[in-house]
Amino acid sequence: MLGQIPAAEIMKSMIPITRFNRGEASRIFDEVASSGTKIVVKNNRPACVLMSPEQYTELMELLSDYILLDEAERRMAGFDAGKTVSQAEVMREFGLTQADLDGVDVELE
Repeated sequence: MLGQIPAAEIMKSMIPITRFNRGEASRIFDEVASSGTKIVVKNNRPACVLMSPEQYTELMELLSDYILLDEAERRMAGFDAGKTVSQAEVMREFGLTQADLDGVDVELE
């Protein structure tokens, strides 16, 4: 699971760009695979972050979940239970039956 990295670990994860210039890319990638994220430093400033594809996927999923949670919270802030309409009422209003909906495949996100 992704989490906060202690300052000492950040220092250990920093690698100078000159290691790439010396042809050590393969070794650096092995280090990422074995010990995790690396921060590439160029001119004493972070230039990029290297991480495994699995870590990247997890990070993107967490970001997506957070965005969906934020949207749900914003929608719930304006929720008024008095304005809700049941599924049965909607189906009656539009003249639908359960048989009309059976077999219809809908994916909600």
